[in-house]
Amino acid sequence: MKFKLIYLLAFIAVISSSCKKDLGNYTYSPPSEPVLTGIKNETFSALIGDTLTIKPTVTLAGADPIKDLDFEWHITIQEELREVVYKGYPLKLVYNLGPGERACRLIVTDKRNGLFYKFAFKIAGTTQFSAGDIVLSDDNGVAKLSFIKPDKTVIADLYHALNNEDLPSNPVQLYYSKPLPYQPNTKEEYWALCNDPNNSGVILDASTLLRKNGFSSQFFTPPTPITTGYLEPFLGPLQMGTIPTGVVNGKLYVGVSSTAPFADDYGKFANEQAGNYTMSKYFYHGSAYFLGYDTKAKAFITFGADGTYSGTSYTIDTASTGFNPKQVSLDNQIFMKATEGGASYAFFKTGSDVTELSFSYPTGNDRTFKATRKRAFKAAALIDENSKWVANSINIFYFSSKDKIYRYNPINEDLRVLDADFGGKIVSMIKISQDDNTLTVGTNGNVYTLDVSIAKTGNITKIITGIPGTPVDIIIK
Repeated sequence: MKFKLIYLLAFIAVISSSCKKDLGNYTYSPPSEPVLTGIKNETFSALIGDTLTIKPTVTLAGADPIKDLDFEWHITIQEELREVVYKGYPLKLVYNLGPGERACRLIVTDKRNGLFYKFAFKIAGTTQFSAGDIVLSDDNGVAKLSFIKPDKTVIADLYHALNNEDLPSNPVQLYYSKPLPYQPNTKEEYWALCNDPNNSGVILDASTLLRKNGFSSQFFTPPTPITTGYLEPFLGPLQMGTIPTGVVNGKLYVGVSSTAPFADDYGKFANEQAGNYTMSKYFYHGSAYFLGYDTKAKAFITFGADGTYSGTSYTIDTASTGFNPKQVSLDNQIFMKATEGGASYAFFKTGSDVTELSFSYPTGNDRTFKATRKRAFKAAALIDENSKWVANSINIFYFSSKDKIYRYNPINEDLRVLDADFGGKIVSMIKISQDDNTLTVGTNGNVYTLDVSIAKTGNITKIITGIPGTPVDIIIK
């Protein structure tokens, strides 16, 4: 009986101790997490050559963030396929990682427990030329490049100052080779194109305006001479910014797109698009074709989506009898504005006469040319060899006549002169904004901005002075 009592007491003691609350398992407190403000998904601007400091606010409850945390800053240099890493807090460096937007990560490691936290952000590298306008001008036959700063200050003849040489003679176009967001930032360039028999132009680094190469390097096998008509970025179904297309030596050229965007030969010109034609500099690139004008055959010609010459293989709409597109019988095309499937226009000058053609070329697989109308241009007396033309997205045309600019609507032949007064100086350049609301106009020594938005009649809103010679082209960034 005595032993039974002892066993019972022992059993009760075991049960009692197993039911006792284990306080150690329920009082655990995890370490605090770091909190960073002013960095996640932010974009920081960095002027190349200047000090960049990124110092987000860091808090760490119950601990010292500087003592208990490690900071690693990872910056991706996409075009070089590498990453640079900086350690410590804050990030502070003389920024020398080139222009353009960089994807970045800040990795914060808690030394107390080894946990790490990631914060994504971006750095946008800039130079003094990242914001402002570039002007190509003709100063007594010699091309000049000038930079208009955001405060309207002009750095004149900048190319000579930076490169200690003159640009070629007879400037014709300033082309901007701008990478698209998905393309590595390796080919952002300005091309100062000139019809100089000995030098067709130069290619400049867009961030520094330093000479990279001659324009002839854009060709695998450069033709001799190189006479540029007009170039534009490839505007097909894919907007390929660093692939040029256009007319050189009267032939269509299309840049190579079969290599990687960062390859040296990406966008370069191989052979001309072969065919028996001499093409005007005015052309249109539709979704699956090119449309141009053959000044030798005096006919409208077409090319396939890849630039393969098709000539006049299209059919003609028999119900449209305005003219015969395969036998236009005019060679001096002075302007063309075409749209895919919509109303298109072309103008030709013969002596003192100007002929206006209207037509359409459809979308899709239908290749039927509709020649709707041929008539004498109402303002032929105003057109001379120096007249400049642009058209907006709804086919309102602007053209210059000496020191005046006129607005022309081909639907009702409405013609009116704009209000802008250029002090008797001949207009040398007209550019229209993408939103159709402003014209940028050049005269000797000056660049003007005109308001042509709805209900406006071309009043001058801004004047830039100090341009050497007469402006030929401008890139507005």
